[in-house]
Amino acid sequence: MARKVQTRRPSTPAAKPKAAAGAAGVDTELLREIARLLAESDLTEIEVEKGDLRIRAARTPAAPAHATIALPAAAYAPAPIAAPAPAARPAAPAPAEHADALKSPMVGTAYLRPSPDAKPFIEVGARVTAGDKLLLIEAMKTFNDIVAPKGGVVTAILVEDGQPVEYGEPLLVIE
Repeated sequence: MARKVQTRRPSTPAAKPKAAAGAAGVDTELLREIARLLAESDLTEIEVEKGDLRIRAARTPAAPAHATIALPAAAYAPAPIAAPAPAARPAAPAPAEHADALKSPMVGTAYLRPSPDAKPFIEVGARVTAGDKLLLIEAMKTFNDIVAPKGGVVTAILVEDGQPVEYGEPLLVIE
């Protein structure tokens, strides 16, 4: 947690000794005092304003030590070796890798329903035709309709309502 401290010095000439000025006319004594305050305290940031001069000194807090977690010996045991399975047919592609997966045309937040209390636009098993609204993607406070590029049956919905999505991320599968 960073705390800010503003330091003010007395402005009377008798109370203020002449400070050494650096090449740029900066009060080096003031800089030393700020550095000392930062080093001697648990502060991570100090900001000082003096006339037109504004100095901000910050440091990064020390990194926490790495935690070591002891696991029981059973966690290190190798998995039992299973007998080879009989020849199986090739596995179906994961829905995200399916050729018919509809991919996000933009980065944003996917919404499966028009409002939080409304029913979803589509569900798994629903028959859609080209141009049907499937979901919304909000990007920069604008809601964009995502429509079906072709007709078919929705076999998988790969995102959840309110989930952030990336460009090209599979959203659903229409077969």
